[in-house]
Amino acid sequence: MICVLGIGNLLLGDEGLGVVALKTFSELYEVGPGVQLLDGGTLGIDLMYYLEGVKKLLVIDAVSGGKEPGHFYRFEDDEVKRYFRNKVSMHEIGFQEVLALLELKGHKFDKLVLLGLEPARIELSLELSPVVKARLPFLVKQVADELKSWGAEVRKRAA
Repeated sequence: MICVLGIGNLLLGDEGLGVVALKTFSELYEVGPGVQLLDGGTLGIDLMYYLEGVKKLLVIDAVSGGKEPGHFYRFEDDEVKRYFRNKVSMHEIGFQEVLALLELKGHKFDKLVLLGLEPARIELSLELSPVVKARLPFLVKQVADELKSWGAEVRKRAA
């Protein structure tokens, strides 16, 4: 099974990117059987129960890497674990714990990828910043391309 997981806090502007990108992806694309779209929001440790049977995990999130706002990031396998180990927001601490607990239970993903954009602002707001919002279509296309490279069925929805 493949899971596309959007994480983030919609109340904090660009911090909600993962959830917004997942919603946008689901509006633009249909996926075939065996692909689950999961709005993880700020669930943290509770995500473990949703991910136990997943073989390939694609995470979408705001990525603070020190580059210019809107910069695209792609991390794979151990890079993903290292990235989340160094994060400090609530959902990211929870997600790092989810990965660690799944590993302790003997669960290993065949593929683990994080796609994201550098946030411009993390502050109380229900809107993405203009620069991140402008890059959203690019990020969503990267999600579709990644899934296709994994052999998943991904089709653009009819207009």
